[in-house]
This record gives sequence, C-alpha cells and structure tokens, in this order.
Amino acid sequence: MDGTGLARRSVEETTAAAAEIRLRTGTPPCLATVLVGEDPSSVTYVKMKRNRCARAGIESRHVALPAGSTTEDVVAAVTTLSKDPGVHGILLQHPMGPHIDERAAFEAIAPEKDVDGVTMHSFAAMGFGLPGFVSCTPGGIMRLLDAYEVDLAGKHAVVVGRSAILGKPAGMLLLGRNATVTYCHSHTADLSSIVRQADVLVAAVGRPRFITGADIKPGAVVIDAGYNEGNVGDVDFGTAAERASLITPVPGGVGPMTIAVLLEQTVAAASRQLGLS
Repeated sequence: MDGTGLARRSVEETTAAAAEIRLRTGTPPCLATVLVGEDPSSVTYVKMKRNRCARAGIESRHVALPAGSTTEDVVAAVTTLSKDPGVHGILLQHPMGPHIDERAAFEAIAPEKDVDGVTMHSFAAMGFGLPGFVSCTPGGIMRLLDAYEVDLAGKHAVVVGRSAILGKPAGMLLLGRNATVTYCHSHTADLSSIVRQADVLVAAVGRPRFITGADIKPGAVVIDAGYNEGNVGDVDFGTAAERASLITPVPGGVGPMTIAVLLEQTVAAASRQLGLS
C-alpha cells in the first residue's frame, strides 16, 4: 500500500484548497507548533512538519518552550494560541517530559483548532461518529483503506495497541465502518492466536517486528503503524508480505498519510474559522 503516492495526491489537493482560502480571504491557513525542550527526534519532526506546511501554502508559527517549563507554562502558551484568530490549527509535540501533565496541556487546545485530534472532545467525536478532527495517524489509515477499496463491513479488525491517539481511535473509526473490532496489546494472553483471526490488522504497539508472518491470516490486510529505531515497523514486513493481500511498508506507508491528514485538517479548520464552510 503506497502511502507516499497517496499522500502526495492528498497534499496537492490541500495545497489547492489553501491557495483558494488565501485568494478569497487574503489570509493563509496557519498551523502553530509548540515544542517543549530540544529532544532531537521532536525537533526534527516539528521541522519536517513546518517544511511540509510551507510547501502546501500553509503558514507556520513556532513556539519553543524551555525543557524546564511547567504544566502551567505550556497550558498558558497553548491557551494564547487557542485565542489567537490568526492561528487555525495547533500541534503540541509530545512527549513533553514526565514533569508535565500532557493531558492538561492537550485540553488547552480549542476543539476547533485541534487538527492533530488529541483532545477529549476530538476523541468523543470519533467515538460517536460526529463531526470533528480525527487523530492524524488513524485518519491516515482510514484513507489508505479507502484508497485500496478495502471493504470493512463485517470484517474482523484486530488493533494491537491502545494509545489514546492511535490504537483506541483507530478501533473506533473501524467500528464506525461496521468492522468487528478486537483490541489487543502487549499484555494480551495468547496474542498470536487473536492476530491470526484478523481480516484487517493494525499494528500499533511500538515494538520492532513484534508481529511476524506466522501471525498473519492468509489474505489479511496489514497496516503497520509502528515506527521504531532504524526505520523498522511493528510487523516483520518480509514474512508478513508473503501472506498478506495488502500491507503497508515502513517507511512509506502510514507515516506520509499522517502528515497529509494534519495538513488537510489544518486547511479545513481555517476554512471553517474564516466562514468559508
């Protein structure tokens, strides 16, 4: 499953939509990024997102906070951005450090600017099937499944992972498409036997090559949402590809779609806030 090609086409559409917003209002869509500290991976990730924004015609504003910032400092910075009419979307990079209450920081993001889909409001909207912003990686997964015309109705989907911004919302979105969803995680007893039942498998456990080809049901669709050191996913691609009907590579699968959805939702947020939709 080619996430790179699909993401490219998505970003082209987003770029055109951003240009239309600028033409009609004189205001470009704007994404604010907030980074606490100087973790090298986070710094690189935020820089990449800002570069992608620039290429898509989305203005970016960056707020860098010291590593020693308190929860109150982060909440105050995010609250200021939430109240700023010139900012249409907010990305709060995590992890922020064990001394910061990340949930409190996320909840300072105004729902209409939560283009990364990390607040409780967005989580509830995903669960209830209501309008709102989806978590970007699960949203990217659904777009991949749609692009490859995977019929989810009645299928057994197994999600290995339970994070609040990946595993849990991915399962809710699959359930909303009439799949029967089983959540698993690293503590699930006899995990392999459950994974072997999956018509659609989403691996999001954060362990390199945790799932092997022997665990894959012949003909299953395999979505590897893991990303580990050395550009390695949660699925052993070589052995899994021998049994899967469709499979995402790492890199080049889910990752590009995550950023594509972030850009798409930023432009959608700007359109709503500027009264165009």
